[in-house]
Amino acid sequence: MRDPERRGIALLLAPYLIGITALIVVPAAITFAMSLFEYDLIRSPNFRGLGNFRELWHDDVFRTSVRNSLWFIAFAVPLRLLGALALALLLHRRFRGVAAYRTAGYLPTIVPDVAYALLWLWIFNPLYGPLNLALGAVSGPTPAWLTDPRAAQAAIVIMSLFQIGEGFVVALAARQAIPGELFELSRVEGASPLYVLRRITLPLMAPVLLLLLARDTIFSFQANFVPALLVTEGGPPLYATTYLPLFVYRTGFEYLRYGYAAAATLTMFALTAAIVYAQYRIVRRWRRAFSF
Repeated sequence: MRDPERRGIALLLAPYLIGITALIVVPAAITFAMSLFEYDLIRSPNFRGLGNFRELWHDDVFRTSVRNSLWFIAFAVPLRLLGALALALLLHRRFRGVAAYRTAGYLPTIVPDVAYALLWLWIFNPLYGPLNLALGAVSGPTPAWLTDPRAAQAAIVIMSLFQIGEGFVVALAARQAIPGELFELSRVEGASPLYVLRRITLPLMAPVLLLLLARDTIFSFQANFVPALLVTEGGPPLYATTYLPLFVYRTGFEYLRYGYAAAATLTMFALTAAIVYAQYRIVRRWRRAFSF
């Protein structure tokens, strides 16, 4: 490669590298530095070393927020992925009105988070919310969505299931990229729809689904912040919907413990990376076992 070409490539990459450095590398370095101090914007920073991390280990509220976050991911991520995949498989064909259905599937994703949370606050209202009115007409007793701990956790998961537009679009593109000849040959051979799904559709979509799984795991660590803050306010009692982002927010901006919040942020990042890596290893073994 000649020098002018190298300079041209470097010039094209420069804005991207500058943005990555300014928006990711520098804030990450500052967060790591802050995690080693006790800092509240008023007094001078006090060096604690790993003291903030040791305190996190013994913090009951932090452990509860980790447990709640893992619970949310364990339920929300698979359901969101299945929902996006199901929509993609249902709407990949061309038929009358398919554009309207695709738009409806994507629409909740572009609603601002605050407006979306306030809408669900009305839906979950125990007195005049449409969800409980419908459930009451069918089954009698209705869940106390905003006061019962388990119901509140389920409510946050339910809210996340309708904002799957990005995953739906990616899965739809992956499905449409599969050559149609493969499905025509399978029909000629008399393959059942279930066999085609297991042996053609899912294996060819597996790399994209793995990407969506990792992306949704990362997204889910942050997606519950606005609903937990505005709809359930981190409760009901016993911190039932206090997730890691809400713990970091309250620690930093309400209690002004910025070093402690930075340590919690780094712990959340490490936990996210560990979960994504575990997913990658599991999917690799799964693909080998089924010869994908």
